[in-house]
Amino acid sequence: MTAPAVEILPAGRIRLVETVLPELSGRHRAAMDRVWEEAVHANPALFDGPVAAVTGLARDGADGLVLSWARTTYRHRALRQVPDAPVYGSLYVSVLQPADDGRLLVGRMAPSTAAPGRWQLPGGTVEPPEDGAELDLGALRAHAARELAEEIGSDTQADALTPWLTARGGHGNVGVMFTAPPLPARELYDRYAQLVRAETAVGSQPEFTRVELIGSPADLERLEGPHAGLLPLLVRRYTGT
Repeated sequence: MTAPAVEILPAGRIRLVETVLPELSGRHRAAMDRVWEEAVHANPALFDGPVAAVTGLARDGADGLVLSWARTTYRHRALRQVPDAPVYGSLYVSVLQPADDGRLLVGRMAPSTAAPGRWQLPGGTVEPPEDGAELDLGALRAHAARELAEEIGSDTQADALTPWLTARGGHGNVGVMFTAPPLPARELYDRYAQLVRAETAVGSQPEFTRVELIGSPADLERLEGPHAGLLPLLVRRYTGT
């Protein structure tokens, strides 16, 4: 029996445990470096920054999870294109930001990002904390709030975000989803416009080149360009469509 492409899990109680990635063989490391260099040549904006890789995920009772993670960099994603290489998923956060009419905000990724032109929820890959700091649900919530501020100009505080669900999908990627308090649709568009003006004034490009509000998977399909594979499922679950 084929396993489902996406596994939906609880998110109310998450315990994160730091582990260490096994050493790569010389052959796999050389192949990884070659694929990464080719990717950077195609998109010079790619940055080999720190990320948290998922090394394990298990249930902890009816509503809890134990998520094992390790410190690595974006370069390790190139292993997904290397035959027989060990592959570790990425840990990321996403935020469902509703308008007061129930629609959800989605954004189209800029050309300089790892997924140019793709529509997705606000959010991003989780970076490991500095040595000595703990990665826990509170840290994930704070990271989600920063992504909201950086991508759509939101001033929603971390403690206003509510854990909604966790999803494990392709390549073993694990996303922790939060919901934000509803805001008027006009305010959401205005805040994003203010962010764009501030970014362009200093010569920067916003991570989203456009934002829209959608109320159903059909609205999503009408948007020009690809979208994150998990997005239709999340829209259906949130809107009850």
